[in-house]
Amino acid sequence: MPGGSEWLLIVLAVLVLFGGRKIPEFMRGIGRGIREFNDAKNNVKKEIEDGINEKDTKQASSTQAH
Repeated sequence: MPGGSEWLLIVLAVLVLFGGRKIPEFMRGIGRGIREFNDAKNNVKKEIEDGINEKDTKQASSTQAH
């Protein structure tokens, strides 16, 4: 994990590369990307849980029918 001086160098490098005006746009883009990733992750998780619940429901109903 970078220490204090390493973080300072990283921040200075980002400022030099992107400039002060581009950083807010860059951060907004990162925020949108993280939000979209989390939404997709939650959708996949929900679909998997729904599939498991549906499978359990089918097994329970077929067991009761016999």
